[in-house]
Amino acid sequence: MLKQGNLSIHSENIFPIIKKWLYSDHDIFVRELISNASDAILKFKKLCDIGEATDNLNEDFKITVTVDKDASTITISDNGIGLTTEEIEKYINQIAFSGAEDFLSKYQDKMDDDQIIGHFGLGFYSAFMVSSKVQINTLSYDEQEPLLWTCEGGTTFEIDKGTRTTRGTDVILHIDEENREFLGFYKLSQIIEKYCSFMPISIYVIDANKPVTENEDGTVDVPTAINDTTPLYTMPPAECTDEQYKEFYRKTFSDFNEPLFWIHLNMDYPFKLKGILYFPKMQHDFEIVEGKIKLYNNQVFVADNIKEVIPEFLLLLKGVLDCPDLPLNVSRSFLQNDGFVKKISDYITKKVADKLIGLFKKEYDTYEKFWDDIAPFIKYGCLRDEKFASKINKYILFKTIEDTHVTLKDYLNLSDEEIEAKDESEPTHKVFYVSDKEQQSQYINLFKENGLSAVYLPHPIDSAFISHLEAKNPSIKFMRIDSDISGALNEEEADKSYEDKLTSLFKVALNQEDIKLSVENLKSDTTPSMILVSEEGRRMKEMMKMYGMPANNMPASDMTLVLNQNHALINKLNDESVNAATKDLICKHLYDMAMISNQNLSADSMKDFLNRNCDLLLKVAQ
Repeated sequence: MLKQGNLSIHSENIFPIIKKWLYSDHDIFVRELISNASDAILKFKKLCDIGEATDNLNEDFKITVTVDKDASTITISDNGIGLTTEEIEKYINQIAFSGAEDFLSKYQDKMDDDQIIGHFGLGFYSAFMVSSKVQINTLSYDEQEPLLWTCEGGTTFEIDKGTRTTRGTDVILHIDEENREFLGFYKLSQIIEKYCSFMPISIYVIDANKPVTENEDGTVDVPTAINDTTPLYTMPPAECTDEQYKEFYRKTFSDFNEPLFWIHLNMDYPFKLKGILYFPKMQHDFEIVEGKIKLYNNQVFVADNIKEVIPEFLLLLKGVLDCPDLPLNVSRSFLQNDGFVKKISDYITKKVADKLIGLFKKEYDTYEKFWDDIAPFIKYGCLRDEKFASKINKYILFKTIEDTHVTLKDYLNLSDEEIEAKDESEPTHKVFYVSDKEQQSQYINLFKENGLSAVYLPHPIDSAFISHLEAKNPSIKFMRIDSDISGALNEEEADKSYEDKLTSLFKVALNQEDIKLSVENLKSDTTPSMILVSEEGRRMKEMMKMYGMPANNMPASDMTLVLNQNHALINKLNDESVNAATKDLICKHLYDMAMISNQNLSADSMKDFLNRNCDLLLKVAQ
């Protein structure tokens, strides 16, 4: 034995702490140890680049992970810089001493850029989360004798002569009984793919218990690297093709639906950030849609969907972000509270808005083609992020009942200044909209017959979104197509002389003393009756329903039965030759038909309506 000693730590309870609390997921040891192996290779490559070392091995740089289920070991090997006795003392025996920081400090005047990922210190000690014993078999590049460091999870270690004959390090984990799941070849491979799929050094995974078999031609299959050392996001955008972007998307997210479009981020100042954000085809029920934005630090996976970095509304997207400047805590799993992180978030928001505005201005046909798919995402972004809303509001499209797309100012035929007017005491510009194409088809047909337009707002987010637009633009009021006709569908002033008479008829027939009724001279003679619903009352009911509050049927005060004096049935109600029973039947049927065109009838009302239909058919058959 060359040496025996005590680890330099401040507490004898450090290992129970590491095992239980240092990392949220035990599989993180894979990331930490492979990151250290990558660091060891990158350090050696740097030394060669600056003339401080020479590579005499004449072999590719690589990391090999060998799992031996029979021996209960996982060995992570690299052909990097290796360790001397002094370096073991400094970087391994003194827990949390950063080897990477020390290396960069020593050679900072000779390097323009660095890609050193992490540090030995606590990252290395993640091995003890799953191991009863850990060994380091290493040979330094300066050809000192090989060393074998051994620690069994206590505060003592041993250093003996090692067995390596070439430069590099083997970290040997003797997996304990509680963690034998990590000895599964496919499980371990999946974990490596999760954390290390973009690591800058090739990684090979070998099953020591799988016999080597020869092919018919006498050759042996050579293992392929499990990772992509130069992922697409690290390349200059000008060098990437559309097909490469699509292939990267398919491979990274296992999604074989083509993305709508993407944004390639490539920034060096005031912070380093690379990545690609993809806009997937959005579903209409976006509440259950979950995107996935993978966050990396120097090509090492950190976490999915970290909200401190990624604006909440962008979590609906899919993408990869790599920022080596992120201020991670000791486990690299969570971001420290830092104003710098907010700057990154703001930058990403700006780039997304700029991309959308650029599409609107330069590729409008593409923008319009994608609009129905990206509309929920953009509207959600406007609700959640004021800066995003201020940039994108003018470029929001609305799909009309004529299947065209218009901006708000195009629909209203107003200027931006008129739309944004703040001195309006009451809204003066109405935007009619449709929330359910089938349910409101009668009203849509009436609008089309009269040369009027309305916009489709069928998505669950639209209710909150139009309230947002109204708050920003007090001169505008959104009105559902069944809420107010205000002369728009009238040919001329209706004859109100028998409105009171008809109101009395309907009160008796429907047994509704508080019914509101209006006689109108509609341009169309095909619609005898319709229901108008107060916009404010209906929104209040929808809001109560959304918050789980009891919301019964609309009160009569919020509903108006409109009768079209141009229709023959309405004139029959004013005909003295028609008997009272027939008028009663007509009143009930006109009311139910109007209600069916607006909302679902109650079970009892539907039963009465169907029975009445049978009675009418019998009368016709007589």
